[in-house]
Amino acid sequence: MSDASPSTSPSAPPAAPPSSPSRRQVLARTGAVGASIAFTGALSELFAGTAAAAPQGRAGYGPLVPDPAGLLDLPKGFRYRVLSREGEPLRSGEGKVPGNHDGMAAFRGRRGGVHLVRNHENRATAKLGVPTVEGLTYDPAAKGGCTALALGRDGGVLGERVAVAGTAVNCAGGPTPWGTWLTCEETEDKAGTNGYTKDHGFVFEVDPVDPRRTGAVPLTALGRFQHEAVAVDPWRGVVYETEDAFQKPFGLFYRFLPDRPEGGRGSLRAGGRLQAMRVPGVPDLSAVQETGATFHGVEWADVPDPLAVHTPIRHQDFGPRGITHAQKLEGCYWGGRCVYFVSSYARSTEGSAGDHYGQVWRYDPARRRLTLVIVFGPDTDVRLPGESPDNICLGPGGLMVCEDGGGTQHVYGVTRRGEVYAMARNAQAITPAAAAGGTPQEPEYGEFAGVTFSPDHETMYVNCYTPGTTFAVTGPWRR
Repeated sequence: MSDASPSTSPSAPPAAPPSSPSRRQVLARTGAVGASIAFTGALSELFAGTAAAAPQGRAGYGPLVPDPAGLLDLPKGFRYRVLSREGEPLRSGEGKVPGNHDGMAAFRGRRGGVHLVRNHENRATAKLGVPTVEGLTYDPAAKGGCTALALGRDGGVLGERVAVAGTAVNCAGGPTPWGTWLTCEETEDKAGTNGYTKDHGFVFEVDPVDPRRTGAVPLTALGRFQHEAVAVDPWRGVVYETEDAFQKPFGLFYRFLPDRPEGGRGSLRAGGRLQAMRVPGVPDLSAVQETGATFHGVEWADVPDPLAVHTPIRHQDFGPRGITHAQKLEGCYWGGRCVYFVSSYARSTEGSAGDHYGQVWRYDPARRRLTLVIVFGPDTDVRLPGESPDNICLGPGGLMVCEDGGGTQHVYGVTRRGEVYAMARNAQAITPAAAAGGTPQEPEYGEFAGVTFSPDHETMYVNCYTPGTTFAVTGPWRR
């Protein structure tokens, strides 16, 4: 997921990949027990012109210290504050804090404050859905949506309210250059499915300060599919979108060309053209496993039916030249003059052309050039038992990666040198048996999500998916 305070000032294009030979990753199956994580690639591209550009003297901030409260383990010198937990009363009085905390972004508030917008990836069966609020509800039968938190200068919570309701499976999204949040529905369910009264699979715009300015209006021109995340080109106004599909045919990488490229709140309702990426000669991105691999002349094909009235977009006919697919396309963010997106994993046993624990791709729209920047692999000492990267963002500690899998969950940091370190661990997911050196038991699903930084880069905000918890982490980030 991208940083919540995207720059709107021009910067130099990221450097080209280095000319040194790239390493081919020989990857085991993603489901292998005891998998670990390695980063290889032209990491300098990720950090160019960002808050994370300053070099660090060492990798990370030291070992994680067990939290006496049993919530969040952090390095020495770092502190956390619990901002919100599922089941607590919303300060607005609209009901209880919903569960399944997912994607999130932070926006600058008045007098040093911060506005957080947080997704709730609730399906029709969710126990604690987003409360329906008049004027902010799309489909009363759906339980997903967003909540918004207003934080004071001291980091304390001043307010918490429903920002949009009646949406479904709100997974990730992305901030806009004009200060709103685009929340994405990761579903293709139509009206009549799971009790829904309206079609789902859309993007909704949310104003973090006053949600009633944006309401609950689907941005239908951005397509109806299993949305994951979005990133907005602040110069051209183009919206890039990922599709999280783990079964064949896998998802696509999209761009939306708005009729109002100047942007502004509500501008995306004016319509535009939806296209999908075609990399000539590459039907499946998982087949590419050499960092630095670059493809020129990337093409964009018009989507035949963006609303997927009869056929899901990834099943649609893009002509004899086909279209490029990838398994589990997730995080997406804008950096410098390029868009970056994540393939969380690929498994040949599920139909992918190759196996990997995760890829980060960079697309340069000015040059129509696609580059594989990072490959996640199994050959370092940093343990990552389970599936690989999900939400990502850049901050003063480097590239922050939310782990999404089984067992103990972490937020990992990656320096510009490619060094990987553990930044946070979900202590709730460590059972007493595991802590005592015994046989670990399967913990509650404690995935991390929504990692983002405050506009001044002094605070990292991150969610625990279940039990839904929002943390604010402060400490010596610039050490």
